[in-house]
Amino acid sequence: MKLSKQVKPITYLKSHAAEMLRGVAEKREPYIITQNGEAKAVLQDLESYEKTQETLALLKILALGQQQLAEGKTQSLASAVKTIRSKYRK
Repeated sequence: MKLSKQVKPITYLKSHAAEMLRGVAEKREPYIITQNGEAKAVLQDLESYEKTQETLALLKILALGQQQLAEGKTQSLASAVKTIRSKYRK
């Protein structure tokens, strides 16, 4: 995908919205929307957007896990299992 071909001014979006939405849905390629010559927004299909959000959520979880490891906030598997079992036996 050549991103330079996917850059369109907002006036183009206004006059070709349906066509652009069809293209985004079919090709799964985003458009960069510009206003006054500056990139301002991205037009992206919903499925790709949802996948991006899921990926970001997983990356945040990984980063949190790495931070907790670095801070020594860990426990052994046996200790974790014991804690979980004690919470659910009540």
